[in-house]
Amino acid sequence: MVKHIILWDHLPEISTEEKAENAAKIKSSLEGLVGVIPGLLSLQVHSEMLPGSNADIVLYSEFENYEALKVYQDHPAHVKAATEIVRPNVTNRRCADFEL
Repeated sequence: MVKHIILWDHLPEISTEEKAENAAKIKSSLEGLVGVIPGLLSLQVHSEMLPGSNADIVLYSEFENYEALKVYQDHPAHVKAATEIVRPNVTNRRCADFEL
């Protein structure tokens, strides 16, 4: 199993209301990929961080194997969500992938 974790920050120039709207759009678009992309076992997006966190949005996902992660990264549904919804609304992307 492969874990894929992404951390993002909100764009600094957007309002608190826009941050909540953008986080909801990101959550909906990415969580909707489960069942669409082969090998994607689970995916969660969270934006209600506890004090002390230094990221605004986190994606936590699990894949059958590394090959499934590569399929996800190039899958048209993921590319569309990333290009149209995620990237225009975030900054400072950090990623960690590891295998269990």
